[in-house]
Amino acid sequence: MLIDAKRILKDLIAFPTVSADSNLAMISYMEDHLETCGARVEVFHDPTGQKANLFATLGPDVDGGLVLSGHSDVVPVTDQDWSSDPFEMVERDGRLYGRGTCDMKGFIAATLAMAPHFARTPRSSPIHFAFTYDEETGCIGAGHLAQSLSERGIRPSMAIIGEPTMMRIIEGHKGCYEYSTHFQGLEGHGSAPDLGVNAVEYAVRYVARLLELRDQLKAKAPEDSRFDPPWTTLNVGALHGGSVHNVIAPKAKVDWEMRPVQNSDAQYVKQAIDTYCTDTLLPAMQAVYPDASIETEIIGEVAGLIPVDGNEAKRILTELTGANSADVVPFGTEAGIFQKLGMDVVVCGPGSIEQAHKADEFLEIDQLSQCLELLKKIDGAIAKVVAD
Repeated sequence: MLIDAKRILKDLIAFPTVSADSNLAMISYMEDHLETCGARVEVFHDPTGQKANLFATLGPDVDGGLVLSGHSDVVPVTDQDWSSDPFEMVERDGRLYGRGTCDMKGFIAATLAMAPHFARTPRSSPIHFAFTYDEETGCIGAGHLAQSLSERGIRPSMAIIGEPTMMRIIEGHKGCYEYSTHFQGLEGHGSAPDLGVNAVEYAVRYVARLLELRDQLKAKAPEDSRFDPPWTTLNVGALHGGSVHNVIAPKAKVDWEMRPVQNSDAQYVKQAIDTYCTDTLLPAMQAVYPDASIETEIIGEVAGLIPVDGNEAKRILTELTGANSADVVPFGTEAGIFQKLGMDVVVCGPGSIEQAHKADEFLEIDQLSQCLELLKKIDGAIAKVVAD
């Protein structure tokens, strides 16, 4: 099984599925593999037709079953100092090097290697495969896939999201809300600032308000929060605008994000910053230039994974691994999207998040082996649960 998984992973790494580019070749490869195993496969294209999600099923066409999910896209390699071709897998010193080995084509390769085994196993509940696009840019594909599943009445009961956790069981993570706020002002000469509307200056005031809200969020941390840090975080990633010293900047953009520990924090920030724009910034801008505007573009609002009692996926994995507990992490995944569909969800996959997005990204071969073994055990445990 390990040999098959390494071979498949080598093939997957060769597809340069950077989020900005198409993933269709990799989707076609996985479609062929799963159809050969007897799976029923559906491919859902994005509006451009250049990207797609894949959803496949082995077993009966009934509610329930387990989803094994991973994203097909990877982050860019631009300006990274790789010691080998990032899109050619290299095995060295017990490690598999290449872009996406741990984040997260290693898990996908393991599930595909296990597909023939799943196909041979008599089962009364299905095994589903869900492979998405654009996770790295806001979990866009998973959101679209969730809509597709809802429209078709497909209702799995559990999901494992195979992000790199060193095979630890993760039952919770913060949400990830990303925005770009655009400011339209009025250009003019720097010698007459009162005759223009400097978009950069208003963007700076906007950022200052965000930083005030960031401090307020610390006081709103739930007493029982298990996250580190325990409060909702807010980060300003970039401020773009202006051209030269003596021109009033007509346009500006602020890129920012927050990672809520609770939905109420997200609503609090959005309401507070909207009120500040409506009551303070916009009246001042439009007093000089009526067409001045502030518009916030939603890049992605990805729900967090909320720890819940009675999580069957957690129960099964802790029983199989002997783990005493499940953890929470600060980074985001697609897990919350699947949880909102009514599934019991955990995050568990091979490799370390410390290797993700870096030059010479790698996956320990031992981690891939552990993943394969766990997938075998999970299949047996699910069959037993159904039989009971």
